[in-house]
Amino acid sequence: MPAARGLDVIAAELQAAQDQARQLAPVTAREPGFGLEEGYAVAARVHRARVAAGAVPRGRKIGFTNANIWPEYEVHHPIWGWVYEHTLIRGDAAPVDVSLRGLAEPRIEPEIAFGLGATPPAGADVAALLACIEWVAPAFEIVQSHFPGWKFQAADTIADGGLHGRLVLGKPQPLAALGDDPAAQLAGLTVSLSRDGQEVEVGRGSNVLGSPLAALAHLVAVLAGQDEDVQLQPGEVVTTGTVTAAYPVQAGQSWRARPAGIALGPVEVRFTP
Repeated sequence: MPAARGLDVIAAELQAAQDQARQLAPVTAREPGFGLEEGYAVAARVHRARVAAGAVPRGRKIGFTNANIWPEYEVHHPIWGWVYEHTLIRGDAAPVDVSLRGLAEPRIEPEIAFGLGATPPAGADVAALLACIEWVAPAFEIVQSHFPGWKFQAADTIADGGLHGRLVLGKPQPLAALGDDPAAQLAGLTVSLSRDGQEVEVGRGSNVLGSPLAALAHLVAVLAGQDEDVQLQPGEVVTTGTVTAAYPVQAGQSWRARPAGIALGPVEVRFTP
């Protein structure tokens, strides 16, 4: 396990790779004993440096909640990372143009995002979680990898900010718009993902740890074992993980996610250089 000074060096290296959109060898391939705890320690160092430089935290992304993609990436449990003001794009009016500048090997993931009105308590049941959600929105997370070919271990992805690149939020709807049983709608929803007008996959809410609500519960449980300054706060956005595979993207493409079985509209992006 690297000492504190070693973690500082790794954090500086990863922050530079993120800023310069360049790739490097996975940390786990170079540092014996670099595990999940060290990954979060590196991510915390990068986060503090970004906030000190003026970045404004706006929420969290939960990654690898879809067990269907675990074998492809050899990551077998969820992770989390920060979402910032400069990585958050409001896409209420579709389509929204999104630049790929500054992203390394970007991929797209259709997701369900929550806006928190209160902090979910540790061990919250479904009713308590729902009571903390102010709104629900369709979303695209644009993820990236600073490790070539998307080859890494879980600790690498944590250290690399949860692979977060951009978060495009579709039009939010108040939780009340989901009717009398929002939990059932969230678990039972489907999302049709299309590229340039051609459907490529249909994902399900149940792909995300059984439900996007379950993904939120998982995040709350993980954060309960971490530092006080990373606990969720009212006003944060939480995106819960992809309901389909993650697909490579390039400039000139248009992507659309159309939810069904839930009172949410589509979200659409056009990628520019």
